[in-house]
Amino acid sequence: MRKSTLFLAAAVLALAIPAQAKMPFVAAAKAAGIDSVKNCASCHVGAPKKGGDLNEMGKWLMTQKAAKKAAEVDVKWLKDYKAK
Repeated sequence: MRKSTLFLAAAVLALAIPAQAKMPFVAAAKAAGIDSVKNCASCHVGAPKKGGDLNEMGKWLMTQKAAKKAAEVDVKWLKDYKAK
């Protein structure tokens, strides 16, 4: 019984962490002095989730990620973003 409870708790924790992993992007943008990033809705349309819809800024970041062959998006790239 104890092993199954520990396993269940570990599984819940493992699944919960990826859902919260990107919130540091907002903090990193603020630390970099990028005032246009206020919350997740700065790049996402609706509730942000893996594979979710992106707005212009989010799409631009994904284009930069591909162009730079980066493993992760770096919000510091937004210093070069020009809104349309």
